[in-house]
Amino acid sequence: MAERLKNSVGIWAFSDMPTRFLAAGYHPEAKGEEMVERTKRVVDGLGDLVDGYEYHYPGEVNERNVEAIQRALGEHDIYCVASGLHTDPRHALGAFTNPNEQTRRNAIELTRAAIDLAADVGAKFIIWPGIEGYNYPFQVDYEEVWGWLIDGIQAAVEHANEKGVTVLLEHKNSEPAMKVLMRNIGITMFIINKLKAMGTDVANVKINMDWQHLIMNGEHLAEYAALLASEGLLGHQHANSGWGVFDDDNMVGATYFMATLEIAKVLQKVGYGKGGERVGFDLFAYTEDPIEATKQSVLQWEFIWQLAQKIDDELLAEAQHANDAVRAYQIVYAALGLKREFVEKIYAGRKK
Repeated sequence: MAERLKNSVGIWAFSDMPTRFLAAGYHPEAKGEEMVERTKRVVDGLGDLVDGYEYHYPGEVNERNVEAIQRALGEHDIYCVASGLHTDPRHALGAFTNPNEQTRRNAIELTRAAIDLAADVGAKFIIWPGIEGYNYPFQVDYEEVWGWLIDGIQAAVEHANEKGVTVLLEHKNSEPAMKVLMRNIGITMFIINKLKAMGTDVANVKINMDWQHLIMNGEHLAEYAALLASEGLLGHQHANSGWGVFDDDNMVGATYFMATLEIAKVLQKVGYGKGGERVGFDLFAYTEDPIEATKQSVLQWEFIWQLAQKIDDELLAEAQHANDAVRAYQIVYAALGLKREFVEKIYAGRKK
């Protein structure tokens, strides 16, 4: 039996939840809340269901509040520090890819400072370059902005190597830039290979799979988990769900249930977690209680994880080697509770 995966959750899931339609947010009670107080509130609400937390630098965690946050976390850890360049209005036209050279330099220095903090707390570092892109045709010189993006990520990775910090690259096709440069798994792998070809050590560069980001692209979760594992690039998971056209960040297993069940099975097959990897919950409960939505996500994921363990490995492997979809689904649904007695009852009922 595969062991339970440890987990983490993004502290951003518990904000006031503003949208462009309601800037005040659907949870005004959280507005103005200091991050230490938010951490205490969330830790008290989630208890031992969650092992660790993830924070953006510098808006959520920084040199001034990190020690107080760690005290508020108690036995829980800061598992990931994420770049918060997209939250800075100076970066409206990009951070690493900003047309202003000084702004690009400042973005790299901010990134290095974030990596330093990650090293201090023993966390991994997420680069999600959602602000690096463009909104219109003809807006940018593509060769130029791609060069700047590679330069920025290279500077981050080389600094992380000096500090012994694992870098997790996370792609997304759109938002906040309408066309994000690092928009799919293939491009993310290209960037890693490009850095390697440039002489940068990429041994500690992995990929963070945000499930809804893949679903938005039509990228099948289990397939890419298996591919990344085979390449030694499977670094982290941001678990969530949605309708597939926007970054909904809904509760895990609310939609795409079969895809979620299959990625659980693949993660078990490749031994995900044995190297300390976790499943991180990236949720935006706009109109729900975020504490309760997170609890439900954890419980639904744990249930799906245990369901995946019930799928017969040998029988499934035989069906897959034969490319037999019908047999594969017989095996999967048997694990879900579709037993022979039920089948016989259905057939018997048709004969009456």
